[in-house]
Amino acid sequence: MRKILFSLLLASANAMAQNSASSKDGLPPLVTYTDQQDRENMMQQLGIKKLRPGYNSSETAQNPANYNESAANPCPVLPDALTLKNGKKVTTTEDWWNKRRPELAEEFERELYGRVPKNVPKVTWTVKITDKEVVNRIPVVAKQLVGHVDNSEYPLINVDINMMLVVPTNVKGPVPVLMMLGRPSFPAPAQPSPEHMEKLNVAFKDMMIKHDPSLKAIFDQYPAYTPVTRLPGPNFFAPPINGESPSTEQLLAAGWGYATIEPASIQADNGAGLTRGIIGLVNKGQPRKPEDWGALRAWAWGAARGLDYLETDPSVDARRVGIEGVSRYGKAALVTLAFEPRFAIGLIGSSGKGGSTLHRRIFGEGVENLTGGFYYWMGGNYMKYGTEEASFGAKTGCDLSVDSHELIALCAPRPTFISYGIPEKGDAKWLDQQGSYMATVAAGSVYKLLGAKDLGVSNDYMTEKMPPVNTDMLNGQLAWRQHDGGHTDWPNMQHFIPWANRVLKYEK
Repeated sequence: MRKILFSLLLASANAMAQNSASSKDGLPPLVTYTDQQDRENMMQQLGIKKLRPGYNSSETAQNPANYNESAANPCPVLPDALTLKNGKKVTTTEDWWNKRRPELAEEFERELYGRVPKNVPKVTWTVKITDKEVVNRIPVVAKQLVGHVDNSEYPLINVDINMMLVVPTNVKGPVPVLMMLGRPSFPAPAQPSPEHMEKLNVAFKDMMIKHDPSLKAIFDQYPAYTPVTRLPGPNFFAPPINGESPSTEQLLAAGWGYATIEPASIQADNGAGLTRGIIGLVNKGQPRKPEDWGALRAWAWGAARGLDYLETDPSVDARRVGIEGVSRYGKAALVTLAFEPRFAIGLIGSSGKGGSTLHRRIFGEGVENLTGGFYYWMGGNYMKYGTEEASFGAKTGCDLSVDSHELIALCAPRPTFISYGIPEKGDAKWLDQQGSYMATVAAGSVYKLLGAKDLGVSNDYMTEKMPPVNTDMLNGQLAWRQHDGGHTDWPNMQHFIPWANRVLKYEK
């Protein structure tokens, strides 16, 4: 504990020295922590002296993860999604919406993902670039968008959300859109004409020669050389789009648009960034409190702000906007769908712990991996469940009052597609596909209560067997499919699109 206190005092001293100018303006100084210092700060706030170490994915390394199914369920009885905290069973939709769902949302906010503050500043969207492009013979309009978060209350932190919207123009609109968490880019930027390209090359050569006169001799030796070249144009003889094509092309061919939003432009994917980004902006550069939001909830907030823009774009059918992500972004996509009711559908790819896999399961990735190395994904209070020594004793995932089946249930009755691959192709056992299937099965009781279809099996998560790879469980609003690929949801896109069209009642 002395080491923690010394580390925090040192960090605070450095931050005060770096931000003395801000105090002159009446602003609190911007705190700069390392990951370790930020984690130690939260441990001190919670009264934690020692955390259990995270598991190692290798079975031969020190503290290896468990891959023995017989030891995976230390507390096999899950909290009942349809039982109120007072013990009363939920049997009506009114009790679900008015009583049980608010109870669950409160538990998830307080103990797992943190709360979105009430004073989050407004986001103003600007269309930075509009480009008419052709993607595998499909004409599209691509818009680069910037969502500026009002930082007038704390100008030391700037947050600009980066998003790209691409919609087909060969479809009578407006069109459904799948928002994807990832790095935005123009799919096929329009290229200058040959005449314009020649002007660019003349100007570029002149500029280079002015910067370095010795380059003139090189250009004279190769007079036909053009340093600025055109990208390849659309190949009108390329094979038609099919299930092997990129997910974005499959969506466009089906009459969908897509939006790619960059999580890192909302909140950094590390603990040191928690005093920056949207979390840091709202906290005015100060460290989090135990109930403050983590990166997953911040990314989900950013996705909701992206949806704010999409609701204003006439080319978008705002009633049919979905959310998609893989791995850590799969976790964020599920959190987004659970807490933002305006999203109509979700594709949740290989999300593991913190996503669709049960927290109380001990198989592959453990709670300890999230409370240790990836603590910043979660709200501060989640750290308690990886505690070995603390003022309140020790806690594990078995002490959580909620679990991931209830996070999936918060999405009900909206269509939710849970996707995984296979370990042999890189979707590691670490992700605990079985634990995710159990959670999906258990969530089905809420879907059925609300008049939607679940997987079509019983809701006995301990006895239902995970189906063979490439088995479609797509007849309801709750869907499951394990493809034979790796750590991606791309092989399931050809199954997701027709399922989504059916459950959303969309025809191209």
